[in-house]
Amino acid sequence: MSLFEAPFPGGLPIGAGWVQPPTTAAVRFPYDGSEVAQAPVGDVTLARAALDAAVAVTDRMAALPSHARRATLLGARDALAARRVEFERLLVLETGKPLVDCRVEVARTLVTLETAAEEVARLHGETVPLDLLPSGEGLIGFWTRRPIGVVVGIAGFNYPLLLATHKIAPSLAAGCPIVCKPAPQTPLATLWLVHLLREAGAAVGLPAEAVQVVTGGVQVGETLVSDRRVGAVSFTGSAAVGHAIARAAAPTKVLLELGSNAALVVAADADLNAAADAVARGGYYASGQACISVQRVLVEEQVSEEFLSLLADRVSKIEVGDPREEATRVAALIDARSTERVRGWVADAIEMGATLVAGGEHDGKAMRPTVLANVRDGLDVWDEEVFGPVVCVRVVADIDSALDLVNRSRYGLHASVYTRSLSTAFAAVERLRVGGVVVNEVPGFRADNMPYGGVKDSGTGREGPRFAVEELTVTRMAIIRPA
Repeated sequence: MSLFEAPFPGGLPIGAGWVQPPTTAAVRFPYDGSEVAQAPVGDVTLARAALDAAVAVTDRMAALPSHARRATLLGARDALAARRVEFERLLVLETGKPLVDCRVEVARTLVTLETAAEEVARLHGETVPLDLLPSGEGLIGFWTRRPIGVVVGIAGFNYPLLLATHKIAPSLAAGCPIVCKPAPQTPLATLWLVHLLREAGAAVGLPAEAVQVVTGGVQVGETLVSDRRVGAVSFTGSAAVGHAIARAAAPTKVLLELGSNAALVVAADADLNAAADAVARGGYYASGQACISVQRVLVEEQVSEEFLSLLADRVSKIEVGDPREEATRVAALIDARSTERVRGWVADAIEMGATLVAGGEHDGKAMRPTVLANVRDGLDVWDEEVFGPVVCVRVVADIDSALDLVNRSRYGLHASVYTRSLSTAFAAVERLRVGGVVVNEVPGFRADNMPYGGVKDSGTGREGPRFAVEELTVTRMAIIRPA
């Protein structure tokens, strides 16, 4: 018997209704492998049908009144809020994330829907003084923002509801129809969200085709991103897949929220207890399956022994187990392949001289929170995104060395520094080549209304409803010579 009975129509929301796909696949609870539900699996034919339907309503969406777009988003927010406990339970089942993290995901989703609704009222332009040149005398100029067209949104498995909302809500606010592709492992919360959006939109004239979902594998994704009728592609996931999408989508605009190996610098003057708490909290939330979870810790030499002792003590007390339990903070990763990869990276680091400070072993299907010290460059667990409950600690001579080491990565999403010194804090803000610098808080801090995104291999473009709406609209200049 399945653990979840869908409170929305069967099939996929494609076109004006829900279409039965050629096949289904089991969504499984990562903790014990039990079946959550049978989910619809789309194909290339359905992907093309969704794009056709989205293109057909592009002009209707662009002309939809602001109040209708705003009401759709607020209506979906209210409907989701009324069902938040059910959404939290579903997210635990399909992602395997601890309940505490799924509660945060739903809360952030509600904020994202609300702030996207607020941005509808801020879609405006400006007048332009065209008479800076003599040829512009007598001309009136102004610009407005117009929808970019059809958006394709592709979300990752770790925060499926929130990531889908960061694609869908700004698209609707901007007046763009969107085709969303969730990760194959986690389609259920997205399907439910789209059902709520369609219900809320029906009362105010939003065409159902404005928000559609197509599930499936690589071929479905390739079909969606390579269609020249698409105005923008927004993707959250790994760097390798993001780069492939950018190549396939060119010259279409691409927004990429990719991976990272977020660093946290501990200065000698830092509150070491607060820093150790931050690593224990920020390194293992969502079982480490977050692109801005703490992965690399750089600690000044004179406080390194004390810091490692404090950290090891805290990590040993992190509760590992059933993600449905209130106390659980680390649970099984999304699938066995991910677990084996993380285990292999840790083993490789130890074989190459790293010290196992804490963890390393397994508790059932879950890997215990792990701390490695003295991890050198050139190892995957230091250079790449581990996406698991592993933190690497390295001792540095001074803050300058720490900041240089943070920058010596192909990634640049978020980084943080713990210090009591304003000069150190501002040095980090000025020198770190990342999308966000966080002082005395975890690099995983994200308010959903702020500009969020990275540099280098961590991506291009910015999310957060205000900034995503700007990405998904284009300026249209009006130049008028009165008769």
